Amino acid sequence: MNNKEKTLNFPQNFYWGASTSAHQVEGGNINDWSEWEKKNAERLAGEANNKWQNWQKEKFPEMFEPQNYISGIACDHYNRYKEDFDIAKSLNHNAHRLSIEWSRIEPEEGKFNEKEIEHYRNVISSLKERGIEPFVTLWHWTLPLWVRDNGGWENKKTIDNFIQYAKKISSELKDVKFWIIFNEPEIYSTKSYLQGSWSPNKKSIIKYLNVGKNLIKAHIETYLALKSINQNYNIGIAKNNIHFEDYKKKPINRLFKKFADNWWNFRFLGKIEKHLDFIGLNHYFHNRINYGFNKNENKILNDLGWEIYPKSIYSVLVGLKKYNLPIYITENGLADKDDKNREWFIKETLKNVFMAIKDGVDIRGYLYWSFLDNHEWDKGFWPRFGLVEIDYKTQERKIRPSAKVYAEICKNNELIIKN
Repeated sequence: MNNKEKTLNFPQNFYWGASTSAHQVEGGNINDWSEWEKKNAERLAGEANNKWQNWQKEKFPEMFEPQNYISGIACDHYNRYKEDFDIAKSLNHNAHRLSIEWSRIEPEEGKFNEKEIEHYRNVISSLKERGIEPFVTLWHWTLPLWVRDNGGWENKKTIDNFIQYAKKISSELKDVKFWIIFNEPEIYSTKSYLQGSWSPNKKSIIKYLNVGKNLIKAHIETYLALKSINQNYNIGIAKNNIHFEDYKKKPINRLFKKFADNWWNFRFLGKIEKHLDFIGLNHYFHNRINYGFNKNENKILNDLGWEIYPKSIYSVLVGLKKYNLPIYITENGLADKDDKNREWFIKETLKNVFMAIKDGVDIRGYLYWSFLDNHEWDKGFWPRFGLVEIDYKTQERKIRPSAKVYAEICKNNELIIKN
């Protein structure tokens, strides 16, 4: 080995892989989001001109097409999952995060679709047959239409509805060891109820706080329900945490940081920490505080205009150490159509993950977002997060060069860095 190179060896039995969510990749879903897309596609295409910068508009002209915002067949992963898992295996992944689409399992209240349950049973079996450990998310933002019509998470009744669905699917998918109850509940409640920009577009502080309260209660009660089915289930959450940096440790910046950490990073976790077996960390954002928020230097940007700042993950991981729970990084990635920064980003991120492990944080896996290019909610198809590129016209899969570099890291359980 070159003297200028150093090998970082990750812990034994470390999980390596990538993540997806049902609505974003499966195609053919009928839920509150699919209906919202149809109603809002024209509006979103029209707003793109004022929302994005010139370089983005030139690079991604599809943002002006209403069809971009309708998930439709998406990546057709519902039908192509075996092909996709073959790719994951070829890339040396030993773990994969996916979600169950509630609207498929329970299209009408109290009526469970056995055919769809069997589909997900086959999905789990396909992963297991390839030596890939499934991490299964029970709710990744979409709701059956009947739940939407009953008021969604504003209605306390949804808590009981969700528990019944969770009990049904978890008792049917007995081979699953890792369950994630909710994906990023604070992103959902903020976008849908505080900002009012996502389905169901209800801008209200009272509704925002009420939805958050109902999600906390639902998590706790679902955890207890799943444990009653199988005490050995590993049950967690996928929590979006941000690195709030108090620039130069100035007193006002430290005060802002403390507030932001307590409200965004730790409030939800603090309410549910006794009902967690692990924390799933979703991490994308660094927020430099300098007499105000969002004072980032923005030296390197991804295609969405978000700052790429790989070292921020170290601070967020160290911040989670106080919970004394295993941590799996369940999402971390960037929109990078040309695959220009992805290899560098993954390596730099993993270097900081390794530093956190050395500093005593119990990190047991890294799942890149996303395995496939997918439908990015209100932005549609143009942001490209995937290790695997999707041609949406032909559904052809193409492995990006960065995915092959990541595959070597997964294979060897080590990262080689230049000193």
